[in-house]
Amino acid sequence: MERLLQYIWKYRLYTDTELCTAEGLPVSVIDPGIQNTDAGPDFFNAKIRIADTVWAGNVEIHGKSSDWQNHRHNENPAYDSVILHVVEEYDEPACRTNGEVIPHAVIRVPPGIRQNMEWLLSRDTALPCAERIGEIESLHVSAWMSALLTERLERKTRDILMLLKEYANDWNEVFYITLMRNFGFGVNSDAFEWLAKSLPLKYLLKQRCSSLQIEALLFGQAGLLLDDNPDPYYQSLQREYVFLKEKYGLHPQDGHLIKSMRMRPVNFPHLRLAQLAAVWANNDTLFSKMLECNDFRTLLDCFDTPLSEYWDTHYHFKFASPAKKKTLGVNAAHIIMINTVVPILFAYGKVKSLPEYGMRALQILENIPPERNSLVAAFTNAGIKASNACDTQALIQLRREYCEKKKCLYCRIGFRIVKSGRTEPERF
Repeated sequence: MERLLQYIWKYRLYTDTELCTAEGLPVSVIDPGIQNTDAGPDFFNAKIRIADTVWAGNVEIHGKSSDWQNHRHNENPAYDSVILHVVEEYDEPACRTNGEVIPHAVIRVPPGIRQNMEWLLSRDTALPCAERIGEIESLHVSAWMSALLTERLERKTRDILMLLKEYANDWNEVFYITLMRNFGFGVNSDAFEWLAKSLPLKYLLKQRCSSLQIEALLFGQAGLLLDDNPDPYYQSLQREYVFLKEKYGLHPQDGHLIKSMRMRPVNFPHLRLAQLAAVWANNDTLFSKMLECNDFRTLLDCFDTPLSEYWDTHYHFKFASPAKKKTLGVNAAHIIMINTVVPILFAYGKVKSLPEYGMRALQILENIPPERNSLVAAFTNAGIKASNACDTQALIQLRREYCEKKKCLYCRIGFRIVKSGRTEPERF
């Protein structure tokens, strides 16, 4: 209930003439203040007129006025700056730590808004507002999607900044770890990231003249060279890894962390690691290429390099396959671009104050067709069409951070549905 009251207060979804203190003094809101998402009063720097006096300070919101004492705000000096206690039900006065009574104002939730909010929050579906998204003008949806795309890129930037801090601002190492993680394609993302962190990039680059040794480092460090396998190629990888492990003082991770059950052969982690080995064998300055290259096709080609001949007839060490050139594939390359190159360029531009890299990141997304997955499909079925990866990244952000978390009050689509005060579909 408090969230709904905060929402109504923030967006002034009440009638000013209804507001008055418990003593009957008229209340006029000049500025509702800035919403606080941390500890302390709910709104900072509000400006309120009570009768003929203007007050500046903070506002606290509760369902009942007795919640003030229940939450022990009367014992917390942080709440002494509250100039107005906004409630839906007044049942007792609230006081500052010195015993001074704080003015109250009762606001009523308009029935239509309450009904719309309850309708949204009670929907046990992946997309609660699916039936009513069509009510929202496309201009509002488009503006919200632009903001969501920025949110998603900012969130990914924070992840990259954490890695930069951990690795002393080494962009090459951070790019390497990010790329390795994303080659796990979800199921093995964590395991591939742990692999990267246990195997510094410099060791791969020192062996880049030998694709066999790079494969040996990746497979060995992943714990995938511990079996007794008569395959000559497998045994050559084992021998190389034993030598390189001693040379670099490496400690392999548990091979059981790598998952391959119920996967299509093209997604087997063994093939993905072989593809990674080929990427690093053919690109010793990959991060620099990402920064310097403006050609989208050339960037894609960096991740679709030819594998060693062994993988023409294998997806896995344990069994052979019909001869076929194994390539990363366009869709997989697009996913790598979306989840690795784009966030790295965007973050680099933010850190270095070079906005051209952020623009390049957006241009790359514009060049990639819309992603096809269940998250995006739900919006497509609801009538929101995606034109490119910019749109699908925005929709994924909306689904993950708003729909799944039931944060309809903070979603611009949900806001317009709730604010309408109507329960029947109607154009805004």
